Amino acid sequence: MAVHFIGAGPGAADLITLRGRDLIAACPVCLYAGSLVPPEMLAWCPPGARKVDTAPLSLDAIEAELVAAHAAGQDVARLHSGDLSIYSALAEQLRRLDARGIPYTLTPGVPAFAAAAALLGRELTVPEVAQSVVLTRVSGRASAMPAGEDLATFAATGATLVLHLAIYAVDRLVAELLPVLGAECPVAIVVEATRPAERTVRGTLGDIVERLAAAPVERTALVLVGRALGARDFRESALYDAAYQRRFRGRE
Repeated sequence: MAVHFIGAGPGAADLITLRGRDLIAACPVCLYAGSLVPPEMLAWCPPGARKVDTAPLSLDAIEAELVAAHAAGQDVARLHSGDLSIYSALAEQLRRLDARGIPYTLTPGVPAFAAAAALLGRELTVPEVAQSVVLTRVSGRASAMPAGEDLATFAATGATLVLHLAIYAVDRLVAELLPVLGAECPVAIVVEATRPAERTVRGTLGDIVERLAAAPVERTALVLVGRALGARDFRESALYDAAYQRRFRGRE
């Protein structure tokens, strides 16, 4: 028996790996975050599968479900939205399973920031504009930001910033970023990427608060900030330059 943690992707039911889909179909127990995981994915569960929405459950209750499945010798498909590697509450679950000697596997999923970039039609790393992406958030009720991980410090690097769980604090993040990046720095808010209600709110640090007030967003949104979002006049990379010699393109 194993608990199979599966990244369920950003919202669309077909944005899941084949491995993730097949694991769901093979497990008699499925625990899923009902507030974010698309219900269509539950159609892949085998007939008679036990389906448990973990949205209203505490960590203790989730652990109890996993322990009960282990005692019964039943594999579990544990679905998390997006990808498991960030903001998934994965680490605390794995720690408890390790303590109990319950085996598990991890299957990555399509991350929300990648879905947001696709909807915007933008590459987040643009030659000589930005070559790094910072995935971060702001302090909130769930957990505070560690010392040294502040927006101004990240912004000073010039990296493209992708803020999760921060839509409620747009006023605050604008106040922190304006002195560093300036009022003309592009901002994009991507709401429910890949879902039927997906939409974007685009602007700059100077006007995004006003634009957002005209189209309010409460949850399930990413805030992206950086020069790469508006880059037009930039040098093309050397990778596909006809004169660039590399392993797979020999000299003529």
